[in-house]
Amino acid sequence: MTAPTTHPETFRRAVDSLSELRTRSEIELRTMRPPQRLAPYSAAWSAEVLATPPAPGTGEVDDAEVVVTGRLVLLHDPEGQDAWDGTLRVVTFVRAELDPEHAGDPLLPEVAWSWLTGALEDSGAGWTALGGTVTQTSSVRFGDISGPSHATDLELRASWTPTEEVLTTHGDAFAAVLAVAAGLPPEGVATLGVRRTGRSG
Repeated sequence: MTAPTTHPETFRRAVDSLSELRTRSEIELRTMRPPQRLAPYSAAWSAEVLATPPAPGTGEVDDAEVVVTGRLVLLHDPEGQDAWDGTLRVVTFVRAELDPEHAGDPLLPEVAWSWLTGALEDSGAGWTALGGTVTQTSSVRFGDISGPSHATDLELRASWTPTEEVLTTHGDAFAAVLAVAAGLPPEGVATLGVRRTGRSG
C-alpha cells in the first residue's frame, strides 16, 4: 500500500513505513479497506498467523490453519483530535482462540495487555495516550460447524498515538503481539509440533 501523493506527507511517510514492514514467515499481512469516518485519512492491514509457515520461495501453504487474526489501522487527522494528543493514531485488534487450560486464568487479561506494552517497549517505539480492552468470549458450536464444541476467544483492542512519523517499530510491536498470542517460539527455535495459542505467560 502506498498513499497517494495528494495525501499529507506525514501520512504518506507513516503508510510507507508500515507497508515495508517485514514479518516472520508465519504472519501474513494484507492491505484492506480502512474505516472511512474515523479520520480524514486512513489505511489498514489485515493479519493472519498460520500454524504452518509458507514453504521457502513459494509464499503459499496448503490448508494452512489460521490460529490468530488481527487488524492494524492507521488514522491521520492533520488538525489533530483531543483524545489523540497528536495527528496520527495506531489502532490494533488481535483475536486468538484459547487453549482450554488457559481459558479460566483470571490473570489472562492483564497478561494479554502486557504483551502489547512489552512489545512496544521492546521495539523501541515512542507512544502516548495508550488505551484499550481485553475481552474473553465463550461460544458453543452446534450442528455442522467445524471446530471444538466449546471455544473461548481472547480479543485485544488497543490504540495509541505514535510520537514519530516512521512507524516501523510500531508495526514490529503489532507483529510481536500476534506471535505471542499464537504461542510462536522465538524465530530460529524449532518446536515439537504442539500448537499453543493464547499463551498466558
